[in-house]
Amino acid sequence: MAVGRILVVDDDPDILRILRDNLELDGYRVFTASTGKEALQAFDRASTSLIILDLSLPDIDGIQVCRSIRETSNIPIIMLTARDRLPDKVLGLETGADDYLVKPFDYLELAARIRACLRRQGQVINSAETIELGDLKIDVGRNTICKRGVKVGLTQREFTLFLLLARNAGRVLNRTVIRHALWPDGELYKDTRVIDVHIQHLRSKLEDDPAEPRYIVTVPGVGYMLP
Repeated sequence: MAVGRILVVDDDPDILRILRDNLELDGYRVFTASTGKEALQAFDRASTSLIILDLSLPDIDGIQVCRSIRETSNIPIIMLTARDRLPDKVLGLETGADDYLVKPFDYLELAARIRACLRRQGQVINSAETIELGDLKIDVGRNTICKRGVKVGLTQREFTLFLLLARNAGRVLNRTVIRHALWPDGELYKDTRVIDVHIQHLRSKLEDDPAEPRYIVTVPGVGYMLP
């Protein structure tokens, strides 16, 4: 039986009902919201494990909701949308979403994505490991990175990516290795530009000068590494 509290945000009552019913059958405790304002209020009230967030909402769109949540939390967010263009996917990921699913979708696929997100989060939470790299301190048990003592706001996938690089410091990781580490349930994103987006976002948050990175170094034609 699954364990977790999921907030589902969508303005389509049929989608809310279908997702609530299926998620509850899978053992999750489910909360729902049909507007961006309701979503933020529900997030503040409930202790949530994961958010399923529609991109198009009637008041505050999913992008703004995601940004607001990311100011205080790195909870896994799976974004739902009817838009199937790469720029829209990149925008969602840059905003802080951990995953992206296009409507119409198969519930079994969504369920697999949910399990993958929660499994990654659980792997981090269950570890007491800490790693120090220059001005950065990774607290694996708390799922946080601090820079000069100040917590850096990262998405779950960004944290997982940086932790992967940190645990392989001195070794070049190619995009295929990174992709399989971030999406272990299959080749979710075959376009390696999505990985580059995550790297750019990490650099903007962790590097003093993202144009001259100290931590995440590009090895042309191969991949990325922490020297």
